Amino acid sequence: MKHVSGFLVAVTLATLAVAGQAREMVSIDRPQVNLRSGAGTEHHAVWKLSQGYPLEVTGRQGNWLKVRDFEHDTGWVYRPLVSKKRHVIVKASVANLRRTPSTRSPILGKTEYGDVLRHLEKRPGWIKVERDDGLTGWIARHLLWGW
Repeated sequence: MKHVSGFLVAVTLATLAVAGQAREMVSIDRPQVNLRSGAGTEHHAVWKLSQGYPLEVTGRQGNWLKVRDFEHDTGWVYRPLVSKKRHVIVKASVANLRRTPSTRSPILGKTEYGDVLRHLEKRPGWIKVERDDGLTGWIARHLLWGW
């Protein structure tokens, strides 16, 4: 029994260590970039991604990054075509853009599913973002995916 409980403690600690690691994020740094089926230009383009589109890095092969998006689609992007500029994507059908980080704050505008927004600031449960048209405001964190 002593060995079993020691083993369970070791497994639990290992699981917590992995779960606690921050995920590596990148965003598309060109007007349009191909998400490819493999690590190389000989692989076909699965999607075309626009500037700012956030991705989670799940692997590497040379100068290529294996990535996953907010819909769990995976593919490969060429490392020089991405950056560490913070962006998020709306994962709710509609999200309110608010003046301050509170559900009681006035609504300045709305964003929709799939909209890519520039990440400006973070507060507990909220992200301050900027739309392409320059409008800035706060959106509840659980409605977004990315940084």
